[in-house]
Amino acid sequence: MNLGNSLFQARKKNGLSQEETAERLGVSRQTISKWETNETVPDIYQSKKMAKIYHISLDELFDFDLEIKEIQEQIDKADEKAQAKIDWTKAWSKKYPILVQYRQKVNVPHFAFKLNAMLDELKESYQLSEQDAVLVLKDILYTAWKVRKNT
Repeated sequence: MNLGNSLFQARKKNGLSQEETAERLGVSRQTISKWETNETVPDIYQSKKMAKIYHISLDELFDFDLEIKEIQEQIDKADEKAQAKIDWTKAWSKKYPILVQYRQKVNVPHFAFKLNAMLDELKESYQLSEQDAVLVLKDILYTAWKVRKNT
């Protein structure tokens, strides 16, 4: 996501118009528009003020991703029973269709066998619960993917 879009999304998330934001920052509405369309960029002083107005850190302002932030808020609100009812595969498959397509192509039992062996090894070696072992394995897989993606 680009900076202008991040600024736009953060402002909208807080229910503010360009005029209201401009007034709080002591700039013109056109200045806000130029920032949000990447025509110009705010200086660090204005950026810090915007982060305060939007109730987020400066880092969050520059990395603001509305979709991820909303998903995290929903996860934080949901209790364990509600989360158990969520079909995560179905939810994520709207963005990643492979999640509903792979079962017809991939030898699932083959990979499930290997993953179960890794889960058992994690549980035994580090005295982890079933859930913790799954979370650790998922995180290891994600870390390996990030490394591959960046090389």
